Amino acid sequence: MIKPIMFPHTFDSTMLGAFRSCPQKMFRTYVEHWKPKSESVHLVAGGAFARGIEVARKAFYEERMSEADAVATGLEALLVAYGDFETPPDSAKSPTRMAGALEFYFENYPLEGASAVPLTFPNGKLAIEFSFAEPLDIMHPVTGDPILYTGRCDMIADFCGGQYTVDEKTTSQLGASWPKQWEMRSQFTGYQWAANRAGLNVQGTLVRGVSILKTKYDHLQHVTYRSPYEVDRWLDQTHRDIQRAIEMWKDDYWDYSLDHACAEYGGCSMVNVCKSAEPEAWLPMYFEKRVWDPLARVERTVEEWEASWGHTA
Repeated sequence: MIKPIMFPHTFDSTMLGAFRSCPQKMFRTYVEHWKPKSESVHLVAGGAFARGIEVARKAFYEERMSEADAVATGLEALLVAYGDFETPPDSAKSPTRMAGALEFYFENYPLEGASAVPLTFPNGKLAIEFSFAEPLDIMHPVTGDPILYTGRCDMIADFCGGQYTVDEKTTSQLGASWPKQWEMRSQFTGYQWAANRAGLNVQGTLVRGVSILKTKYDHLQHVTYRSPYEVDRWLDQTHRDIQRAIEMWKDDYWDYSLDHACAEYGGCSMVNVCKSAEPEAWLPMYFEKRVWDPLARVERTVEEWEASWGHTA
């Protein structure tokens, strides 16, 4: 019997993180596909910043622009990506401040004479914005096809004589505790696993952070390593977690984490849904259904998404 709600065909680090934090949140967000109607300034600004870096790097390394012209091209791309989103009054992540952050980034991590240079794949393509969709050893409960693990890292680079994935983060605060959060981060272990499946010999991740306040910027970089044992353990845990998700889907019941997960990162967007005795009536007031397609890198309706996998509810 085909379930009326389709189980995901792909998983990424964000989905796995949601499941590990609270299966109910993962269900509402990535199985039923409910997303907040109002966009987050952190997602908009972070996405625009990443787009600006990507375009500047490609302009410099692929189009052979000067550093000044490449950064200018990146600034244009950042502002286009930010679009007409209205920055909340209390946020430092306005278009002007984000443009300044991009300039600040390249002042401290210049393209000319860079310490981290993108690798070149055997096909001649530079490893800028490395995307992947790798099959896992776990089958989809309806189609029987391998579930894909997907992701996209900012760059794979030669850094200090080794190969590293590179990830840029925007934040409001940097300090002694900032690097510690990356030491067990599943996102980076998954990057390393996928990059090495592509034939590379990645040892870890170079994380570069830029803090953005209303009056100043700051920066910090950190290298976090993963041993082969850690990568193997990550893969085993990923399989176990997805299998648990499949069992919850089959049971038509997704567990709640009724504890600190509800207050993480300023509070879960689904808190009021979980507090309601009639969540199905509450959801459409503040959420709408949207699906991010990690393979095509476009946003789809639920109907388009399910049709692309040959499934109709």
